[in-house]
Amino acid sequence: MPLPQPDDLTSLVLRTDFGDEKAWKSLRVALDAAGDYPHATCVSEVRFAGMGVQALMAEEAAAHEDEQIVYMFLADAAAMKDPGHPLLAVDLSDEPGRTFRVPARWFPDISTNLSIANMDFAEFADAADESGTFRGFDEG
Repeated sequence: MPLPQPDDLTSLVLRTDFGDEKAWKSLRVALDAAGDYPHATCVSEVRFAGMGVQALMAEEAAAHEDEQIVYMFLADAAAMKDPGHPLLAVDLSDEPGRTFRVPARWFPDISTNLSIANMDFAEFADAADESGTFRGFDEG
């Protein structure tokens, strides 16, 4: 079964951690507060519980080419526990499996640029700091 499709001009945020409903709500509030317009298509389906990057990549690779997505963001345990909600960005196309973290505050910048193909996943991943977290081009 293919991964869910994001709405136009948004990015898929896929919940994989289901241990704390309050944290999920907090993460969604943080994403909504980070920009003036919706940037995320948030999907909370229990079938994705605990799935890691490799399993999700395999599921996406099995989908018909017309249904495949290029990148996604995971709301995993680390994103749920940290107050900055650092989502795990995952490349599914150019360098499948390449990842970096992005706090909710930077999510709109990345989502916008990726959804309109203004920038590539690698540009953000290359700008991540030594911890693997993107904190903007001026601060990273």
